[in-house]
Amino acid sequence: MFSKLHARLGDFWWYSLMIFCACRAADILNAFVGLWLVPKYIGPAELGAVTPLANFAAFLAMPAGVFANTFRNEVSRLSVAGEFGKLKTLVGSVFAASAVFLALALAAAKFILPHFLERIRVAEGSLGFVVIASAFLAASAPVYSNAVQALKKFKLQSAIHVFGAPVRLLAMLAAMPFRALTGYFVGQAAVPAFSIAASVFGLRKEFAVRAEPYWDRPAVRRFAVLFAIFAAHALSAGFQGLVEPTIIRQRLPELDSAGYYMATRFSEIASYLYCAMSFAFFPFAAELAAEGRGAAKLIFKATGVNMAFCALLALALAFTGERLLAFLPHGAEYSPYWWAAPWLVALTAAAGFQDMYFTSEFAAGRFGFLKWAVPVNIAYPALLLAVTGHGYFTPFIPASWTEFLDLHNIRSLDTMLWWMTGFAAVKTLCCLAAMARPGGGKRGRSTLP
Repeated sequence: MFSKLHARLGDFWWYSLMIFCACRAADILNAFVGLWLVPKYIGPAELGAVTPLANFAAFLAMPAGVFANTFRNEVSRLSVAGEFGKLKTLVGSVFAASAVFLALALAAAKFILPHFLERIRVAEGSLGFVVIASAFLAASAPVYSNAVQALKKFKLQSAIHVFGAPVRLLAMLAAMPFRALTGYFVGQAAVPAFSIAASVFGLRKEFAVRAEPYWDRPAVRRFAVLFAIFAAHALSAGFQGLVEPTIIRQRLPELDSAGYYMATRFSEIASYLYCAMSFAFFPFAAELAAEGRGAAKLIFKATGVNMAFCALLALALAFTGERLLAFLPHGAEYSPYWWAAPWLVALTAAAGFQDMYFTSEFAAGRFGFLKWAVPVNIAYPALLLAVTGHGYFTPFIPASWTEFLDLHNIRSLDTMLWWMTGFAAVKTLCCLAAMARPGGGKRGRSTLP
């Protein structure tokens, strides 16, 4: 029966369904962690700091993540070609570089993190090292998962998703009673650590070969250019990802930031389907590009299915969100924020389409979209900082501007969501325009040395 269903659906939809089911099995435990365990131990005063703190650590870990992502296509190529000796050398090089990046990030965090924690109103304690370590493990784990993905070992990846959730839960149960926020990040670190170990075990046959020389001058030049390209994209996206939740935590009331965090626990459900499809999508998009075919048809099919899923979820949350939030620890304080959950689902749906488009371009080695994506990613948070921090500019801007911003309560959660909506709309329209250009899927191909 499963063979017939596989043949009927085709490889892409079959493997997407497999990963989706595996992830959802794990999410039974993840839902308990996000909706009950975390708000039980972390009160409203600190809960809103979780997302900006995680994004700050991810920003410091960005060089390691960029370095790992730079080799995504090359890991796929070597894996498919069966050149595991070279792949072994390449993976070892990435991890050695990640160790250097970790040392630099820890040095930077020693000076920057205390000021950041003060701004988001969190006591440091033993938090700093654990947060940075969890971010670096998360940034390094894709090195192995990319090899698993390229070899289409989707059963292995599904098993990692299923068993990773209990590992996270056990780590948090052990650590959170001592220091709730630190324990949360111990749990976050446990998942990529388990993923790395499981991937190494699953790839033991492929890596049980003699390492072969990989690096030469052309390879160094080629990947120096690629690193610069990926760094530009990651830096701009990371800046936006850091500024947005930090403003919500720093410039809005504590309860607003905590309510926003709880609403995102429900809206994250909207990312479940497209994340599963995106993982399966990359190797198929790379194959289409190698054959000289565009991925637009597959993008729209996948996005259509995801949009339908998100619409049903948003409708369900519109009717049940308030009661669901009231059911959780500190629910009486969080339930007034139910309206943010369906709104955030819509924003996540738009992000799913954008992610599919960007994945198809990266898989094909096309980077022309960065000419507009990077400026948009930087302009939005810069504008957000200027508007929400307009008090700094009072001596330099007309008094009528300050009065207008104060009158319209610019520092409120609903206003922040309108900013997010405008940004999502601009970025989605840019993706559609890029795809609609004559030969849009074939322009912007890189000319790397």
